[in-house]
Amino acid sequence: MNPRRISKPIQIGDVIVGSGNPIAVQSMAKTDTRDVVSTIAQIRELEACGCEIIRVAVPDAEAAQALLAIKRAINIPLIADIHFDYRLALTAISADVDGLRLNPGNISEPEKIKVLAKAAKEKNIPIRIGVNAGSLPKDSNPEFTVAQQMVETALKQIHLLESFDFDLIKISLKAFDVPTTISAYQDIARKTPYPLHIGITEAGTPRTGIIRSTVGISTLLYLGIGDTIRVSLTAHPREEVIAAYEILKSLNLRSRDPILVSCPSCGRAEVDIIKLAKQTEEQLIKINKPIRVAVMGCVVNGPGEAKDADIGIACGKGKAVLFKKGKKIALIEEKDYLAALMREIKRF
Repeated sequence: MNPRRISKPIQIGDVIVGSGNPIAVQSMAKTDTRDVVSTIAQIRELEACGCEIIRVAVPDAEAAQALLAIKRAINIPLIADIHFDYRLALTAISADVDGLRLNPGNISEPEKIKVLAKAAKEKNIPIRIGVNAGSLPKDSNPEFTVAQQMVETALKQIHLLESFDFDLIKISLKAFDVPTTISAYQDIARKTPYPLHIGITEAGTPRTGIIRSTVGISTLLYLGIGDTIRVSLTAHPREEVIAAYEILKSLNLRSRDPILVSCPSCGRAEVDIIKLAKQTEEQLIKINKPIRVAVMGCVVNGPGEAKDADIGIACGKGKAVLFKKGKKIALIEEKDYLAALMREIKRF
């Protein structure tokens, strides 16, 4: 893995982004922001599963006015997502949001950016320059590739903000196409010192979207690029947070909940290991400690993998060996596999 790119740190609420700080997990509320009760309820649910920064859509004045009540009721930093009308951003700033996301494809007029930069600087509120491949400015150079156009758009907005003495900047350059996204982030990472929020936009439903997001996000993280991440899925945002932590765990970057190691099953298995692994996974969702659990189904790799885990089970015909930190602690009957495993996990 490449050394992580060291970026200029910015503070979003109580989360410090960049400069080697932990890669923050973000998501976006999918409720109508004007429905304050539902929005608060969903954000609290996301807080419980580890979301560290939350973004909400601000499509109109009513949504902007709801931000103050939402902000007061949650415990994680709140980002206002603004498109088209810069006055909504001013309302969000007055509501003491922790950050703004602006799309230079639809808010780029210097006089409006100047007003926003001044108001945001007075309250120490960072601005994310959120470039999307699907909404590039009309004056983008048609001879450039999409990745080059995205970088060009971001650099123009960066220089504009800097001209107004504003440098509380975070950048994202997202596309649905994974190679385009990777190319854009590699380029911008060489050209600016600002922290980068990474992700694949409009990735799709969990079945395909998790794969697309994992390929793109993991590649960038492996290259040392990325300070915050969001897995964008057509699903409940809880699934985005869970997937984001799984990506970070897979690269040994962060771990806040269990890691499940399970064999794929084959003709050697003498137990329904697929069922047992799924049942274990469902139980582990309730635990937010970085424990390594192995559920193995035959004598080839089972004992070895189970020994390497904090708690592991190696199943045979009708019986299984339970391991704790490499040591056998019990021989259990098949009917007790799940109960005994979870009992030891909770003790651990």
